[in-house]
Amino acid sequence: MVTEASEGKGLHLPDLVVKGFRGIEDLEVSRLGRVNLISGRNGVGKTSLLDAVRVYAARGDYSVLSDILRTREELVATIDQEGNETFTPDWESLFCGRDILSSTYISIGPRSAELQLSIRVDERALLHQASFFPEQFIEEDLRVLRIEFQHRVQDIPMNPSYNIRRRSLSWRDESESLSGILCEVLGPSLPGNMDVARFWYNVALTDDESQAVKALNLIFSDRVDRVAIIGDNRVPRLGYGGHRAVAKIAGEESPVPLRSLGDGAVRLFGVALALANSKDGFLLIDEVENGIHYSLQYDFWKMVMRTAYENNVQVFATTHSLDCVRGFARAATETEEVEGALVRLQRQRKTGRLRAVEYSEDDLEFSSEHGIEVR
Repeated sequence: MVTEASEGKGLHLPDLVVKGFRGIEDLEVSRLGRVNLISGRNGVGKTSLLDAVRVYAARGDYSVLSDILRTREELVATIDQEGNETFTPDWESLFCGRDILSSTYISIGPRSAELQLSIRVDERALLHQASFFPEQFIEEDLRVLRIEFQHRVQDIPMNPSYNIRRRSLSWRDESESLSGILCEVLGPSLPGNMDVARFWYNVALTDDESQAVKALNLIFSDRVDRVAIIGDNRVPRLGYGGHRAVAKIAGEESPVPLRSLGDGAVRLFGVALALANSKDGFLLIDEVENGIHYSLQYDFWKMVMRTAYENNVQVFATTHSLDCVRGFARAATETEEVEGALVRLQRQRKTGRLRAVEYSEDDLEFSSEHGIEVR
């Protein structure tokens, strides 16, 4: 088998350790691949694992941490300086069990300790780092999230009354600001028109454009000739304004809206574009099976694996669909240049602790041939 290491395409995360983050107390995955499918019951922690990878890729960036909490509506009501009610991120929700004692910390990254990202609460940080915050917020009881990565430190105030501006946060190190890893995210819902347009404009008139059209033709048997983005930057209202994708279908006189072709078309097109926009980084897909017919799962995963390899993307996707797992298993065993890893998350009955059950490609091949349940 041709290995990815021999081709010079190393993985950002060959393995993964997550401690103290959201619903994950202590989880270790000893082997990850180029394309990773995370299965398990609803609420077991699959999305939290994706969030952990996203936080690691962003090196604990404030905007990513805040977006995760706002998306989950984990907010705290407070009164701003003008006396108006506002909502700020509930930072305690980042910690497993909402436990933010001084001894509690979050750790995310590969098993190599020097490459792990840590997040903890520090109630004394401002006593010796006051220059990083406006004078009116220098208080001894002001707690901060202290984010550390490779000996660099960044502090985020946890005080709800502190209105953070992105420019006010910086890494406390004499070297240049720490850059993260490119990471695109597709949620359980279909990608919106703005996301599709953003992806498309980055690949238009390149080979990646034709790859995205090929993904659509998994459904339409080569009847899609071209795709284009039309519209403008106006806010959509009553069906007018904004960007939208249209497709030229063989035999049709006029282009048709992509969304009129069904959820599967939008999903496949969105994933293909996201892969093209994630070169040398991560692509995270929550509930990857949504919108894709069971009969297309094998071809879908073949497309994902080949494109991920060509673009040097490490993919993490979640599912609770048996058809999705079977399609993934078959594609992984037949795509020699790409290693696929299936990980099932489950809670131990006695302790309730989360653990990862890992399946090798041999396991996947055997389960696919014999129809063994590996969700």
